[in-house]
Amino acid sequence: MVREFPRYSSSVPEPRSWDQNYSNALQATVKAQTAGGNESKTGFNNVYPPELIKCRPAAGSHPLALYVGESPLKTPFTLVLLEILLVIVATRIVRFLLKLLRQPRIVSEIIGGIFIGPSILGRSKKFTSVVFPEHSQFIIRNIGIMGFMYFLFISGVKMDFAVVAKTKKKHIVIALVGVFIPLLMTEGVGFILRKSMVDKELAKVSTIGGIASSLALPLFPVIYPILKELNLLSSDIGRLALSIAVLSDGFGITALIVFEAALQGEGKPIAILWYTISLVLILAFTLGVIRKAMHKIIDHTPDGQYVDQAYVVGILLLVMVMGFFTDMFGVAIANGPFWLGLVIPDGPPLGSTLVDRSETMITEILMPFSFAVIGLSTDVEAMIMAGWQWMAPLFAMGITCYASKFIATFATSMFFQVPFRDGVVLSLVMCLKGQVELVLFIHWMDKRMVGIPGFTMLVLLITIVTAIATPLISILYDPTRPYMVHKRRTIQHTPTTDAELRIVLVIYDEDSTAGLINLLEVSNPTISSPFSIFAIRLIELVGRASPVFIDHQKEEDEADLKYAVSQTIHNALKLYQESKGDYVKLFNFTAIAPIRTMYQDICELALLKRATLMILPFHKECLDTLGGKLTEMVRRGIRNVNTNVLAHSPCSVAVLVDKGHLRHPLMAFRGHSDLHFVMLFLGGADAREALCLADRMVGNPKVLLTVIRFLSYNFEGDIEMEKKMDDGVVTWFWVKNERNDRVSYREVVVKKGAETVGAIQALDDHNCDVWIVGRKQGINPVLLEGLSNWSENQELGIIGDFLSSDDFDGTGSVLVVQQQILRGQEAGKGGITGGLNIC
Repeated sequence: MVREFPRYSSSVPEPRSWDQNYSNALQATVKAQTAGGNESKTGFNNVYPPELIKCRPAAGSHPLALYVGESPLKTPFTLVLLEILLVIVATRIVRFLLKLLRQPRIVSEIIGGIFIGPSILGRSKKFTSVVFPEHSQFIIRNIGIMGFMYFLFISGVKMDFAVVAKTKKKHIVIALVGVFIPLLMTEGVGFILRKSMVDKELAKVSTIGGIASSLALPLFPVIYPILKELNLLSSDIGRLALSIAVLSDGFGITALIVFEAALQGEGKPIAILWYTISLVLILAFTLGVIRKAMHKIIDHTPDGQYVDQAYVVGILLLVMVMGFFTDMFGVAIANGPFWLGLVIPDGPPLGSTLVDRSETMITEILMPFSFAVIGLSTDVEAMIMAGWQWMAPLFAMGITCYASKFIATFATSMFFQVPFRDGVVLSLVMCLKGQVELVLFIHWMDKRMVGIPGFTMLVLLITIVTAIATPLISILYDPTRPYMVHKRRTIQHTPTTDAELRIVLVIYDEDSTAGLINLLEVSNPTISSPFSIFAIRLIELVGRASPVFIDHQKEEDEADLKYAVSQTIHNALKLYQESKGDYVKLFNFTAIAPIRTMYQDICELALLKRATLMILPFHKECLDTLGGKLTEMVRRGIRNVNTNVLAHSPCSVAVLVDKGHLRHPLMAFRGHSDLHFVMLFLGGADAREALCLADRMVGNPKVLLTVIRFLSYNFEGDIEMEKKMDDGVVTWFWVKNERNDRVSYREVVVKKGAETVGAIQALDDHNCDVWIVGRKQGINPVLLEGLSNWSENQELGIIGDFLSSDDFDGTGSVLVVQQQILRGQEAGKGGITGGLNIC
């Protein structure tokens, strides 16, 4: 049934052919006029223009609709399910395709939304009428707005405004110049072109100020996810950019409040007063009541435990409550959830629990609807029909803002002597735009500050700029570049006397601590060759955005006690250091970072402390179960950390595979009994480094050492220079220890890899406590022929992987050593890496 009603319009702008939403501004008013008696006459005043209002029958549901000839898409629930499926699949497909072009997730999801909108698939009227009919689009839009609300809430939870107090003068100046210069330039261009603007809403002072402020601000919720995708959070540029973004968010909140106040005042001046009163009440409630409640929740949560599920559900419901009140008071719906997130303490236990329980649902389910809203509101054809005269002022403002921001940030970086390439990268990072700007664009369209053409241009502009800037950032900036050095930092090139051995000890959890301490003990620190140990405890970053690096020697860092969750580890290391006296110096550090960037903190610490050796626990560890059998504990994500450290370390690296029991860890000192070590020397730089480390260990009177050198039959496959260096180091070792009864040396000649494995198995008599082996550099390929196909753990090398596998019956732990890889030297090709320096 279709009925035609005239509509009443009161002082609304003339509808535009391209504005699909202009009818939202029209107000239908039916005036009833009563004339005598009980009869009433209905009259219509100011009729403009007549429109068709379709009264559709209520959609019913039939359990067998498909089989009785009815379309299942006529039922609202089935249609919503199809829309959910299409939105998520479309964004995932576009993200997969654009990942090859180094595009960030935000660009892929915007394009995915545009793909299903009126610009591409939506051009088909049949597609729109079937999949996105007018009566169902409000569901997508409401879920999409909820997605933006929860995204801003979780971004606020991750933010830490405490970093503002620690920012340096350089950060503050770059933030100020990078915000106010483009802000002033964009507003200047807007006012210059104001008279030529066809769109009178765009010509308003509040509109020009709103557009200028949103484009000028580098916002934390936008920059953080892109830096995370690029693995730059723990890099120098990443830390600098996040600090500037946090400062800019403070400016942004202030600018948004001023902008909303100016917008309210354009109607009635008294509205500014009511807006201010509402704002003060909301902020007072948020800071005075909600923040205290959050701290009470933390106080009621036991140490090391997650926050109770009831609190999590209550806080997530509070997000919608805050959105309701801020929207009701005209403060903008997205502000309330963001402010709520800011007052929740980041990190454990509350912040990390909220992020852990809700982030996947927000990013993977709700946010695709948010980008569907953007896509359904983006119409390229409408932008083209509007014409260049309509779009030129907005385009000029956007280009001016980006250009001035890049130049201002770059010039300020050069003033503070930031390296040229780093300055370019930082300027590009500051130009990134994303989710927050999209929310503001939608808000402006609701306020009728911009129409569909202007909205489309702004969306395309930020998408293109972000799509260009992100690949350039990944190409220009390599966070691992500083770690590869030219100077030798190896055990082989460090004297055994009158020289300090500087060691970075990497600790992932408490289970590996005892084995690492015992390894340090047998490495034989002495008064003539003391150890400086830099122990770094690594914790996965959850519930906050900015990585944290704590130096426990500095009193000011001890304030972060909520991250000092490993007092047991620090106490164990301190007891070991006290037992060794002047032989060992201990320095404790804690790094809270994403697993993907943990290796950057490790390598940077090794670089700054001029370490010679880095010791890593393997990502698997054997535990003693109640049944008396060994089972493996796998540390999630640690394998990638170790692999990246081996690839980028500025010093030599040793990977420890602890095959001891949990309660009786590696090399637990058993009264007066000795420890038997076996060093497998297969040649190459890594083997020479391993032999020099074994030589240090044999200085411990508890250690018995057997060195087995493997040679190829008739010297087949030998690299002459590597062979000479191997001979030099082995001869030096033998001359030094030929009268040492605790050292034995043998040579084994083999023709292929199978004979190498057979010889190793023949050596195992279950009395070996530790196997020491070089990883892979410079090994004669004949010794490993036929073994590479079954190797699973490349970070251990072929022989190290075999010794740690279930195929090998030995119960001894394994220490795999890799010598430092110098800058420009290709790892893994067996190049000449040693030099003739003797340990």
